[in-house]
Amino acid sequence: MKSTLCIRSMLFCIALFPLFAFGQTINGTVTDASNGDPLPGANVVVKGTSQGTTTDFDGNFQLEVESLPVTIVVSSVGFKATELQVSSSQPVSIALQEGLALDEIVIVGNRAKPRTVLESPVPIDNIGLQELRISAQPEVDKMIAYRVPSYNSTQQTISDATAHFDPSELRNLGPSRTLVLVNGKRKNQSALVYVNETPGRGEVGVDMKSIPASAIERVEVLRDGAAAQYGSDAIAGVINIILKKNTDQTQINLNTGVTTEGDGFTYSGDINTGIGFDNGGYFNVTAEYYHQDYTDRAGEPGNDLLFGNIFGDQSLIDGTNPWIQDNPDLGMIVGQPEYDKFGLSFNSGIPYCDNDAEFYVFGSLQQRDGKSFALYRAPYWVQDPFNLLHAPGTEYQGFQPTFETAIIDNTISVGNRWKMFGDWNFDISYTFGRNAVDYTIGNTINVGLGANSPTSFDPGGYRFSNDIGNIDISKVFGDVSLTLGSEIRRERFVTREGEAASYITGGAQSFPGLRPENAVNEDRNNLGAYLGLDWDASEEILINGAIRYEDYSDFGSNVSWKVSGRYLLADEKGAIRASVNTGFRAPSLHQIYLSNIQTLQLADGSIGQQGTFNNADPVIIDPVNGLGVPRLDAEESFNIAGGFTYRFQPNFSVAIDYYNIKVDDRVLLTNPLGFDGDDTTTNAVEQVLLDNGIGNVTFFVNAVDTKTQGVDVVANYSGLEVGEGKLNVNVAFNWNKTDIDGTINVPQKIFDAGYTDIFNREEQSRITTARPNIKGLIGLEYYIGKFSAFLNNTYFGEVTWRHPTTPANDQTFAGKVLTDLTLTYDFADWITLRVSGNNILNVYPDEINTFGDFGTDLGGRFRYPWEVNQFGFNGAMINGGLTFTF
Repeated sequence: MKSTLCIRSMLFCIALFPLFAFGQTINGTVTDASNGDPLPGANVVVKGTSQGTTTDFDGNFQLEVESLPVTIVVSSVGFKATELQVSSSQPVSIALQEGLALDEIVIVGNRAKPRTVLESPVPIDNIGLQELRISAQPEVDKMIAYRVPSYNSTQQTISDATAHFDPSELRNLGPSRTLVLVNGKRKNQSALVYVNETPGRGEVGVDMKSIPASAIERVEVLRDGAAAQYGSDAIAGVINIILKKNTDQTQINLNTGVTTEGDGFTYSGDINTGIGFDNGGYFNVTAEYYHQDYTDRAGEPGNDLLFGNIFGDQSLIDGTNPWIQDNPDLGMIVGQPEYDKFGLSFNSGIPYCDNDAEFYVFGSLQQRDGKSFALYRAPYWVQDPFNLLHAPGTEYQGFQPTFETAIIDNTISVGNRWKMFGDWNFDISYTFGRNAVDYTIGNTINVGLGANSPTSFDPGGYRFSNDIGNIDISKVFGDVSLTLGSEIRRERFVTREGEAASYITGGAQSFPGLRPENAVNEDRNNLGAYLGLDWDASEEILINGAIRYEDYSDFGSNVSWKVSGRYLLADEKGAIRASVNTGFRAPSLHQIYLSNIQTLQLADGSIGQQGTFNNADPVIIDPVNGLGVPRLDAEESFNIAGGFTYRFQPNFSVAIDYYNIKVDDRVLLTNPLGFDGDDTTTNAVEQVLLDNGIGNVTFFVNAVDTKTQGVDVVANYSGLEVGEGKLNVNVAFNWNKTDIDGTINVPQKIFDAGYTDIFNREEQSRITTARPNIKGLIGLEYYIGKFSAFLNNTYFGEVTWRHPTTPANDQTFAGKVLTDLTLTYDFADWITLRVSGNNILNVYPDEINTFGDFGTDLGGRFRYPWEVNQFGFNGAMINGGLTFTF
């Protein structure tokens, strides 16, 4: 009878989220056992479930449960987790002993039952929101980058839409090889392919800016291959973003900041609040707004070697041109873009059947409107004879086109968890995710249209969406945990053509629009199934295994597997762990079907139009009338890792892990292929250029095998008494090295045409040396009374840019330390003042040394490196803010 009633209740919950229910409320306080101080942000979870909450600033919590008694698990960063059985509605007090995050419960990587970081057979970082905000970075990707050394994300510039997304990656393996989850469900990728000369060129990632930081409870970073557990893209690891569930407080954050140069002004506000239901249900919602002004760190060469040499104009080379004398920066704006974003996020759930079941819904919607800049069209470069961009009778000064984006990212997941047939756990869900970007090219003209040219153009845009159905099943049989499940995914990629004026007769200056032949509307289906086993062979030994089968409608199937193990050391003070796994990454729909025309610096150093043709176009794949490039196939990886963690004292621990990852057949975007300089013959590549009126051609191809190895070190010391306060010390370090393994595969017809290098020195450096080879941080947290101080020093190791053809023009940019400082003061229980400085010592990367090659810095327009961007070049920024908690 009870089973029948539960099934009926489950169906009712799926049909209608109930507004009223009956249950029990647990009220309590979590404190530091050593001094009695309240612990804000502590996790309180019903044991064996994902149902829980977090403590407020006074250490108080309220947890709704279906019935009593229950066992709750309480954990907090720097403290040992504890369990408590609650059998009445009387308030409870929990005092946590100092310990380490090794005791914190994590979900990622353990489908059958949550485990602590110590018990996991692979390295996992569990980072709370307070820890993420120590660096005072405004967005989630930057917060993680300043907390996890093996994760990188930097702002790009003069790179079309890439300047609005920021490529982010784990272990320097590219944005495509990090899987992002939200509450354990796959997050949709962005609609953009990074095709400009930045880290991650030719790849697709998740739009990390689309996730509101204030909605996050914590971030779990699994630093190990996990394709056998989660599917494609998890070669480098998994980032699982856990959303807030708390219903007992409302928090408002107001922030503002500006660089010490007086630009880049920001202001933002967000609110997070929740509603609780009598039976333990919750509805948590976050709204945020953020504004950012642009920054400008352009070079001031006082001459223009790029166009001076292209045009053979000595007045440009020696700087005697009157316009250059008045504009030594060549009119450029080089820095972060300006943008506004508004986001909404919610997380909700309702338990039923004595907490044996839960219906849940969560999702987000964000809109981001941004503006960045292209190369300034100096009056000696592009003319305006019809006075479209300057008034008649005034002296023409040229123009700098704007690249404007309207980005919308929305996702929703709805599902139900329940128990059946005893202790079998079921989780069935549906997720829809979509990312869309539309472009506007402003303050520019189409020269070929003459007086009829608009000055603003709609050049088109991109869409990517996915529909995902999941069923996950698990059961614990004593010492053995079984997991199995399936995922059905449908993906769609759409390219929207631009208005005709944006692409005809040469197109709009800076970004010719997407043509009708570029427009696509393609989809594919994927079916995956997995099986996993965890065997606790003894109290010390855990053995884990997983296998996954995937079948894609467009290129075929793949089988990946993983075996890992962990041995707990004496008194559970530490563990030795190791894993071996295979993985894969399906070529994205974007990489298969993307095609466009852009205005870029061409292979010969001039400025012209470059075409990217997709992997379904006969121009590329036809072996007779095209270039004979093979159709894209999946990348495959082999990953071995091993390490240990040890708690030397209750509040001091160290973890060291080594990894070695081989990736075969990486999907890459080739370097530009142009004319070979022989005017007497026309080869196959040149015929493509002539037929399409372009100067360069690029395409996607499985071309390179790589080997990446590295070491992660994490050390934590918490609760060190300094004066009247407490000091926490966090030290983390990553060494990473990627090499190209073997030779680069060149399609035979292209090789026969004389193009023996389709992935030149510059492109190779983008995957081997464009990100820091060493990155480390030392973080200090000091708490005394109502005052707290956070000092974070992050070392970004050297990066190297390689010239496409000339080794003598290579440049290595030295490693630098960036220092961030945050001070907070609690005026009252409900208001906190926060003052912070990012990069307070005003550190900049080394300046570009061209070694006489004017194309390296585009004639002096760029002062700082952008192709091998370590940490940006905004300099110091001062921020202030208030937090209100009710």
